[in-house]
Amino acid sequence: MEISGLLSFIAVSMLLTISPGPDILYVITQSITSGKRAGIATAMGLCTGLMVHTAAAAFGVSEILRQSAGAFSILKYAGAAYLFYLAWKAFAENRDNQINTHPVKKSGKSLYRQGILMNILNPKVALFFLAFLPQFVNTHSGSIPAQMVILGLLFIIQAIVIFTLVAVFAGIFGDKLAKNQKLAKQINYVKGSVFILIGAKLAFGEIK
Repeated sequence: MEISGLLSFIAVSMLLTISPGPDILYVITQSITSGKRAGIATAMGLCTGLMVHTAAAAFGVSEILRQSAGAFSILKYAGAAYLFYLAWKAFAENRDNQINTHPVKKSGKSLYRQGILMNILNPKVALFFLAFLPQFVNTHSGSIPAQMVILGLLFIIQAIVIFTLVAVFAGIFGDKLAKNQKLAKQINYVKGSVFILIGAKLAFGEIK
């Protein structure tokens, strides 16, 4: 692969990462409601999920998903159901916070696992990688699967950088919101509503 091609790939990847979508919205939501560390843990989980999609695209697993409407639907609705479950948890946390007056905080490991599951259970990410990565593969530059793995890793690296920056700034904004008691009480309602929106779009709409 030529350097110019790799630079073009990185530039396009950065634009795609910062564009409005479920992953970056998920990072922003977790960072605002639970702090920057929660957002970073979530981002790491999402990017770990991207490793799975990279391997699937490189070795043809995503092609099977593309050709099987049944498998695609099962994975899609499983992902939507998981997001609805997260929404229910967010509403429950808000109720518990009001009863106990002490916010319910999740561990970094828990948020990391959530990020992985959310990403893996989105079949549209798998199909995106299957369509996107080959556009930058040079058929005269060696193993195509190896090139796709390299491109996938570059995508993941830039995503980690961008998601981390987003988590830090969103976390700072969330800290300011938390000082307002009235807004703080509603924060999990907002988070739950965002999860419902993402889940509904995953199940019934076109979401990139």
